Amino acid sequence: MQDKKTPSATAYKQSSVMTNILFGSRWLQLPLYLGLIIAQAVYVFFFGVELVHLVAKANHLVEADIMLIVLGLIDVVMISNLLIMVIVGGYETFVSRLNLAGHPDEPDWLSHVNANLLKVKLATAIIGISSIHLLKTFINAENLTDKVLIWQTIIHMTFVFSAVAIAYIDKLMSHNNEQH
Repeated sequence: MQDKKTPSATAYKQSSVMTNILFGSRWLQLPLYLGLIIAQAVYVFFFGVELVHLVAKANHLVEADIMLIVLGLIDVVMISNLLIMVIVGGYETFVSRLNLAGHPDEPDWLSHVNANLLKVKLATAIIGISSIHLLKTFINAENLTDKVLIWQTIIHMTFVFSAVAIAYIDKLMSHNNEQH
């Protein structure tokens, strides 16, 4: 007679199969990260095109135009940094360990990355990107309506408040975890 507290071998085997399927499903994210690497390559190409454009037309550009192009290049770099954080941090957090311990190029943040830290870093990166866009808008303000300036400022401040809220919630959660 089987003990009611001991699961049967069949139930254990079914549970093990389901666990393997659920845990293995994390690999479905791999094509997503590979797609982001391709998007990164597109940004590298775009950066090169814009840099060539800047150098080729440098003698014919006014300072404001040079500033706008350079801010565009900075924007591409910041978006690229955001992509790296998502690709490397997301893969490490949700798919599989990268086993970079001791590698001289391992980013400092990667050793203690988790979903909450990744959210805070992403929110901070988005604020940086939004700041560049807002600066470009203000430099080009004479060609834009007040409505555009106001809405871009409101959107930027929404990103700032969201990032502060995410960081605050992360701090509350880590403080609660330390108490338990």
